Amino acid sequence: MARLFSPRPPPSEDLFYETYYSLSQQYPLLLLLLAVVLCGLLALLAVAWATARELTSDPGFLTTVLCALGGFSLLLGLASREQRLQRWTRSLSGLVWAALLALGQGFVFTGGIVSAWDQVSFFLFIIFTVYAMLPLGMWEAAAAGLTSSLSHLLVLGLYLGPQPDSQPALLPQLAANAVLFLCGNVVGAYHKALMERALRATFREALSSLHSRRRLDTEKKHQEHLLLSILPAYLAREMKAEIMARLQTGQESQPENTNNFHSLYVKRHQGVSVLYADIVGFTRLASECSPKELVLMLNELFGKFDQIAKEHECMRIKILGDCYYCVSGLPLSLPDHAVNCVRMGLDMCRAIRKLRAATGVDINMRVGVHSGSVLCGVIGLQKWQYDVWSHDVTLANHMEASGVPGRVHITGATLTLLAGAYAVEDAAMEHRDPYLRELGEPTYLVIDPRAEEEDEKGTAGGLLFSLEGHKMRPSLLMTRYLQSWGAAKPFAHLSHIDNPVSTSTPLPEKALASFSPQWSLDRSWTPRGLDDELDTGDAKFFQVIEQLNSQKQWKQSKDFNLLTLYFREKEMEKQYRFSALPAFKYYTACAFLVFVSNFIIQMLVTNRPPALAFTYSITFLLFLLLLFICFSEHLTWCIQKGPKMLHWLPALSGLVATQPGLRVALGTATILLIFTMAIASLFFLPASADCPFQTPSVSSVGFNLSWELPGSLPLISVPYSMHCCVLGFLSCSLFLHMSFELKLALLLLWLTASCSIFLYSHAWLSDCLIAHLYLSPLDSRPGVLKEPKLMGAISFFIFFFTLLVLARQNEYYCRLDFLWKKKLRQEQEETETMENLTRLLLENVLPAHVAPQFIGQNRRNEDLYHQSYECVCVLFASVPDFKEFYSESNINHEGLECLRLLNEIIADFDELLSKPKFSGVEKIKTIGSTYMAATGLNATSGQDAQQDAERSCSHLGTMVEFAVALGSKLDVISKHSFNNFRLRVGLNHGPVVAGVIGAQKPQYDIWGNTVNVASRMESTGVLGKIQVTEETAQALQSLGYTCYSRGVIKVKGKGQLCTYFLNTDLARTGPPSAL
Repeated sequence: MARLFSPRPPPSEDLFYETYYSLSQQYPLLLLLLAVVLCGLLALLAVAWATARELTSDPGFLTTVLCALGGFSLLLGLASREQRLQRWTRSLSGLVWAALLALGQGFVFTGGIVSAWDQVSFFLFIIFTVYAMLPLGMWEAAAAGLTSSLSHLLVLGLYLGPQPDSQPALLPQLAANAVLFLCGNVVGAYHKALMERALRATFREALSSLHSRRRLDTEKKHQEHLLLSILPAYLAREMKAEIMARLQTGQESQPENTNNFHSLYVKRHQGVSVLYADIVGFTRLASECSPKELVLMLNELFGKFDQIAKEHECMRIKILGDCYYCVSGLPLSLPDHAVNCVRMGLDMCRAIRKLRAATGVDINMRVGVHSGSVLCGVIGLQKWQYDVWSHDVTLANHMEASGVPGRVHITGATLTLLAGAYAVEDAAMEHRDPYLRELGEPTYLVIDPRAEEEDEKGTAGGLLFSLEGHKMRPSLLMTRYLQSWGAAKPFAHLSHIDNPVSTSTPLPEKALASFSPQWSLDRSWTPRGLDDELDTGDAKFFQVIEQLNSQKQWKQSKDFNLLTLYFREKEMEKQYRFSALPAFKYYTACAFLVFVSNFIIQMLVTNRPPALAFTYSITFLLFLLLLFICFSEHLTWCIQKGPKMLHWLPALSGLVATQPGLRVALGTATILLIFTMAIASLFFLPASADCPFQTPSVSSVGFNLSWELPGSLPLISVPYSMHCCVLGFLSCSLFLHMSFELKLALLLLWLTASCSIFLYSHAWLSDCLIAHLYLSPLDSRPGVLKEPKLMGAISFFIFFFTLLVLARQNEYYCRLDFLWKKKLRQEQEETETMENLTRLLLENVLPAHVAPQFIGQNRRNEDLYHQSYECVCVLFASVPDFKEFYSESNINHEGLECLRLLNEIIADFDELLSKPKFSGVEKIKTIGSTYMAATGLNATSGQDAQQDAERSCSHLGTMVEFAVALGSKLDVISKHSFNNFRLRVGLNHGPVVAGVIGAQKPQYDIWGNTVNVASRMESTGVLGKIQVTEETAQALQSLGYTCYSRGVIKVKGKGQLCTYFLNTDLARTGPPSAL
C-alpha cells in the first residue's frame, strides 16, 4: 500500500502534472463515464418498455430515471465546457460522484421490495469508476470509494435490520456486500496506482525527452559554432557528415577508402586577394611580457584585426606567431576583394599607429597583398585549420616579408583590380627579397590619405601617456591600452547556449510560471501574449505535452494505427510485444485477491457444500502454483537450501517476465479461473426449472427462513453469483499491459457466457427468487431495478463497455510509454553521439587538457586561457622538397593533386598521434608543408619546477622517437609516390607560453624564444637530419642519445649559434626501387 500512496514529486512538476497532464488524460474518461451513465439510464427505460411494464404504475422509478437523465445531461454539458474551466474539474468530479451515489440510493428504494443485494453492482460501479475514471487524487478517490461502500451498508443495515423476515440472512449478505465493496476499492486503487505510475513515468520521460532534445539542440549549436570557428559552412557540413559516420561505426580513425587515400577537403577558388600582415618589433616586446600579458595582448590585437576583417568582408585564415593572414573572396566570390584587402591593411596599420602613438611602444605593421587564385580547405586528420595554398599565396607572403613597416605592399595584379581607388607609389627595389627579384615584376606601396592627420592626432594623444609610460613597462602599458579595445574572448559566443535546461528543474520555468489551471487544454485558448513570451524551448515543451493527450488516440498519428493502436513500424511493434514485464507478478497477486473475495462471498451466501469446497481447494492450489511461478525469484534463498534439483525454480519468474507467450497464457488462465469460479455455485443448483414458490398450492412457510430450494443452495446466492461475475469483469482491468484485443476477446466471452447463463439457461433462478419475494397475489410485479436477471444483464453490459474504454486507454498509454522510452533512448544516444562529436571537434581545436576550460558546466570564460611551462620540447618538421614538387597545371588540376599528396603526408603524420607511446605529443599546427608539434604541454603548472631536470625533460625522448617515426612515414609515402622526399627537423626545448586567442576562430598556440629557435633549427637544418641547440643536445645525451656537433652557424635574429645533429638518419638508403 505504500506504493499506492507514495510521496508526490516536486511541487512544480506535480502542479503541472495535476493541472495539465493528468486532467488531459482523465478528462475524456469523465465525459465517457457520463455518457455510459446516460446510456444505462436509457437502457433501463428501453428494458422496462420491452418487458411490457407500465411505467405509469411505477412513478418512483420513472421520476428517478427522468430526473437522473436531466441531471447527468446537465453535468455532461458542464463537463463539455470544463475544458475552458479547469480549476472546477475536481468540484465537478465530486458532483458527478454525489449524483451517482444519490442515484444508487434512489434505485435501492424504487421499484419493489428492498433487499440486501439491491444495487450492489451499481455501487461497485460507482466505487470502481471513482478510482478509474474521475480525475481525483488517490486519497480523494479512496475517501469517495469508502463513503460509497459505507453508505450502502449502513442504509440497508438500518432499513432491513428491524424487519424480522430478513434477519436470518441479513448479516451474511451485509458481510458479502462488505467483501465486494472492499475488493472493489482495492481493485480500483490498484488500477489507479498502476495508471498513475505509468502516466507519471510517461510524463517524466516526456520531460526527459524534452531535456534531451534541448541538450541535443545545444550540442548541435556547439558543433555548429565550433565547426564554423574552424571551417566555412560549406566545408563544415561535408566534414561533419563524415565524422558522424565515423562515430556511428565506432571508429576513431578515418575509414579506409577503396582508393587508399584519405578524404581531401580542398577546392580551388579564383578571383581572391590574400593579405599577410606581421607586427614588427613584437618579438622583443613579447620577451618582456608575463604569460597573461602576452596572451591578452595577442588576443586584443588579433581580436581587433578579426573585427576589421569582418567589416571588410575578409576571412582570417591563420595566426602564425605574430603573423596574421586573411583572404577576401572566400568562400563566396566578391567583385571588390582587392579593395577589401587594401582597406583592411590600411586599417590595421592605422590601428597600430594609434597604439604606438598612445603608448610610445615601438611597434609597427607590415602588410603585403596579392590577388590571384588559391586552393583552400583542410588537410590532415587532427587540429584542422582552414588554410590556403598556391603560388599566389606564396607571393603574398613574400610581399609582406619585403614590405615597409606602416605601409601596404601590393602587386601589379592587385593594383589593376583597385581601378584607381587608391594612390600608390613604386616600391624601392632594395626592399625586395630574392623571390621577388626573381619574378622581376614591379610592386607598389599604397598611400593612405589619412595617415598624416592621424600622426598629428596620435602624437598629441601620446603625450597624455608620456608621464605614465615612464612609470611602467612598455608591455604593461600596451596591455592596459589594448584592454580598452574590448576584444571578445575565445568561445565567448558559446556561453549563451550552455546548459539551457537544468537537470534539477526539468520544466521550463517560464512555462510553469505562466501556466495556471483555469487555462484551456487547447492551446488555441491560451491567453494572448503567452506564446509571445514563451521562447522556442517552451514552445517545444507544449508541443511535447500535447502529444501526451489521450484524445490523440482517436486521431490520425504517424506512430499508431488509428483503429488497432498498433505501431506503424513493424519492428517497433515486435519490440513492444516482446518487451519484458516485471510487474506481471503483481497483476497476478491482485487477481488472486479477487479470487479470494469470490471465495469468501460464496462461503457467506451458500451452505458451503463439500463439492464447492473441493472445487475451490483445487483452484486454490492452481493459484498458489501460479503465484509461486511468478514470485519464485523472491524465494531464492529458501529454494537454495533445498535439493539441487530444485535450484532451477527461481528462473521461472524471469521467464514469465521476459516471455510474452508465457505471460499471455498465464494471464488468460488466471482470468478464466476467476470467471469459472464466479459461477461455480450455480453448478450445484438443480438442473430442472421447477420452482416451488411458483406453485400456489405449495406452502412456503418452511422456506421463508432459509430461502433454500429443497436439497440445494440458498436462492440469495443467485444475485451474488452475478456480483461475483462483475468482479470477474474487473479482474481483466488488473492486467494493465495485456493487449487490447485479448481483453476484448475475454470480456466478450464473459459477457456472452454471463448473459447466456442468467438470461437463458438459469433464468428460472431469478424468476424463482422473485416468486419468493412476491408471494402474495396482491404484490405488484417488481420493477426492472428489482429483477436480478435484468439488472444483472444491464450491469454486465455497463461494465463491459466501461472496461473496454479503459482497456483502450490503458493500451494507448502502455504503447505511448514504450514509444517515449524508445524515443528517449534514441535521443540520448544521439545526444551522446553529438557530445562525442563536440568533444572531438573541440579537441581538434584545443589539446585535450585545455578543452574542458572552454566547454561544459564548469567552463570559465571570464579569463583568457594561458599557461606557462618551464620545459617544453618543440618540433618543426618540414618537407622542403614539396615546394619544388608543387606545381600548378591542367594535368594536376592546378595543384590539387599535389595537395592530395601533402594531405596524405600530414594525415599519416597525424595517425602517429593516436599511438599510445605518442600520447604526450601535441600537434600545434601545420604551416604549408611544415609540421609543428610539442611535448610537455600536459604537465600541470609548476610541476616541472618541483622535479629534477632529468625527469622534467624526459619527454624529449618521446619527441625524438616521434621525429624518427615521421621520417619513416615519409619514406613509405615517398616510395609509393615515386618521390624522394626527405624530412628536415629542428628541435629545441625550454620555457614557453601557451594560450588560446581569437574570438572568431579560436586558436591554441605556443610562444616564446624556445619556439622561435626551434623554427630556426628547422629552417637552417639539413635534409634527413635532426638539428638541435647545444642545450637540447646536452639534455638528449643525458637520456642516452648521441649527438655530434655541426659547428657554429648564423641564425636570423639569434646571431651565431653552436648546433648539433642527433645521431639518427632519417633518409632512406639508396634510390627508390621500381615497382
